[in-house]
Amino acid sequence: GWLFWRLMACGRQSRGRKRQVILFILSVCVCQSGAETLRYSLAEEMERDSFVANISKDLGVSPSQLAARKARVVSEGNEQLFRLNQNTGVLTAKESLDREEICPQSDTCTLFFKIFFENPLQLIRGEVEVRDVNDNSPVFPEKEMVLEILETTPPGSRFPLQSARDKDVGINGLQNYSLGSNSHFSLALGAGKDGVKYEELVLERQLDREEQRELNLLLTATDGGSPPRSGTAQVRIVVLDANDNIPVFDREVYGVRLAENSPPGQLVLRLAAADPDEGSYGKVRYTFTQTPERSRQLFELNPDTGEIRVAGNLNFEEAKSHEMVVRATDGGGLSAHCKVQVEVLDVNDNAPEIALTSLTASIPEDAPPRTVVALFSVRDRDSGDNGRTECTMDGDLPFSLTPTFDNYYELRTNAALDRERTAEYNITITAMDWGTTRLSSRESIFVQISDVNDNSPEFTQEIYTMSVTENSSPMIRIGSVNATDVDAGKNAQVRYALVQQEGKEQPEVSVNSENGDVYILRPLDYEEVRAFEVAVRAADGGSPPLSAQALLRVIVRDENDNAPVVLYPPHDSSAAAGELVPRWAPTGYLVAKVVAVDADAGQNAWLSYELAKATEPALFRVGLHSGEVRTARPVAERDTPRQRLVVLVRDRGQPPRSATVTLGIVLVDGFSEAHLRVSEEAPAAEPLTLYLIASLACVSALFLATAVAAVVAKVRQARRSEAETLPTFPKAVTESDAGSLPRSYVYDVCFAAGTVNSEFRFLRPLFPCFPAGLPPGPGEQRSSVCS
Repeated sequence: GWLFWRLMACGRQSRGRKRQVILFILSVCVCQSGAETLRYSLAEEMERDSFVANISKDLGVSPSQLAARKARVVSEGNEQLFRLNQNTGVLTAKESLDREEICPQSDTCTLFFKIFFENPLQLIRGEVEVRDVNDNSPVFPEKEMVLEILETTPPGSRFPLQSARDKDVGINGLQNYSLGSNSHFSLALGAGKDGVKYEELVLERQLDREEQRELNLLLTATDGGSPPRSGTAQVRIVVLDANDNIPVFDREVYGVRLAENSPPGQLVLRLAAADPDEGSYGKVRYTFTQTPERSRQLFELNPDTGEIRVAGNLNFEEAKSHEMVVRATDGGGLSAHCKVQVEVLDVNDNAPEIALTSLTASIPEDAPPRTVVALFSVRDRDSGDNGRTECTMDGDLPFSLTPTFDNYYELRTNAALDRERTAEYNITITAMDWGTTRLSSRESIFVQISDVNDNSPEFTQEIYTMSVTENSSPMIRIGSVNATDVDAGKNAQVRYALVQQEGKEQPEVSVNSENGDVYILRPLDYEEVRAFEVAVRAADGGSPPLSAQALLRVIVRDENDNAPVVLYPPHDSSAAAGELVPRWAPTGYLVAKVVAVDADAGQNAWLSYELAKATEPALFRVGLHSGEVRTARPVAERDTPRQRLVVLVRDRGQPPRSATVTLGIVLVDGFSEAHLRVSEEAPAAEPLTLYLIASLACVSALFLATAVAAVVAKVRQARRSEAETLPTFPKAVTESDAGSLPRSYVYDVCFAAGTVNSEFRFLRPLFPCFPAGLPPGPGEQRSSVCS
């Protein structure tokens, strides 16, 4: 330990040294500190918080380092007897220690402890010898001992006396006996195999009952303390009348081996002492003498039969043997003694005990393998194989047990941890001994895995599709995005944001950073933007944060916010210069076609046409969906030459929107009349007419170019194939399918003479011209004007 802190001090002075060298030196120091033992001594009966040692000085560690490494003292057993002050490094006794109470069965009393450092992990063993002080006087089991001695007992006879007991040990223990002065007895001292002193009365001069019936002697037991302590007992000698035979045991010492789990009442030994006398002098009674009180509690002696039976619960761990002295006394007062030695055999009756020394409450999920999680010890009070233990761990867990020293074990990680898979472990440690009938104990260690930001947020969808009606008010919620993070705490707090893309305009939406709600920022116009996409990022609160992206697609729903727009006839055209209808026009004659469009979509752009107002309502009708204005009946002579129609165009939105257009229609009898009437009334050609003429010319030129290209291609193909056949063309336009309008939609083109700008007009349907006298075919009509 001193070397460890010296190396740490050197490490602080040389900050420039590489970290690998310091770690190597630390590991060497930790290994060496495991073999060092601190030894101290303390006299018993000292006051509480008595000084034991200066740990800081002995280890060469400053008190600040003790506090920084969280040093603490751990005593063996359940009771903590010592206290370590981290501020001063002084080890003190928590309570006054009584050696006789702590170590009642031992001559030496040593208390073991360990100094535990948590950062880095280190154990230093220590022991404190509790020195005995002379605080107990010798005590006799009985204050008065009565001996009945036959007057014919010869000199030299010995009579055992009950020994005194002194709880102190060593020099403070029982050292000597003394007997008060008298003329008949002396005191002889001896020691047993266990070193316990005993005393015997020795008859020096024969007794004479007629001279003296009783003798009272004072027996004093003295210890070796300074000053010495003593205890006394009265020995009363009763002189008996003559009895010339004494009981005789067949052996002086009886040895018995007895298992510690022997039940109460089990026979241990049956003693028998023979006395050839008759009557009361031959009747023998048995009693314990010079037997410790604990042995008297564990064994009972039948005074009549001499049977010794188990009376209590034997415990090998408390006492491995018991020695008793049995006295056999006949009716005449003569007695004999024998010793009974009981050896207690160990039985595996103690399960191993697990004592948790240190536990890391929480470890991060990215902790490397071999990380120390807990430190614990295992103790079994049995002996031999019964006290030999092994530890195992239940289940297939990413942890392992590593034995260290003095039956200490380390619980370490042996694989990578994943909090998202398992957030906590309840590890069950089983300690089992090696006895014939194996005993075990279990201890649960709860380990919490702390979170590390190792998982990115995940959106519930890769693409979120939301819709919003155009012209909606700003900051309306249109939906939400959601991302989850399997981490915990701050690492699982997800915040949302839009991904700004360079070169693109500010997005039309915003996202709530807390809950992912999506809002529009301004009213949208379906006619301008029908859909757009933005990227949304979800980032957690880790350090560094992890993120994920999803695509947000916003679809703008159309609203009926646009009224129909009439393209033809144009609004700026004069109603007077309207459509020309011949008076011979039959029912269903196409007068004009109203063309309208709606900027909306879907149902909001579905248009319907209806006749809102007319000079002759029954003369014309309008196609509901086509917008075609046709005659509803033949034109009559009574019909007004000038007709004015108002056509209503309506969409199918809710509510519907509409527009109107006015058509001017002139009923004419023939081409010349119509032409002159139109020429007189029509103003100069409008720019729109010029545009229409130019468009028609372009379309015609394009058609002719296409036809010529097709003919050239056909001719070349025919030449390559050496075919002599030539393509045939239709004789007349009316006999082919050429053109983009059906037969009933082909019109004559007439130009008025004498005008600066010729006016382009659709006069009437063009029917084929037939030679004079040749009637028209079925379904054909004769044209009044042929060009």
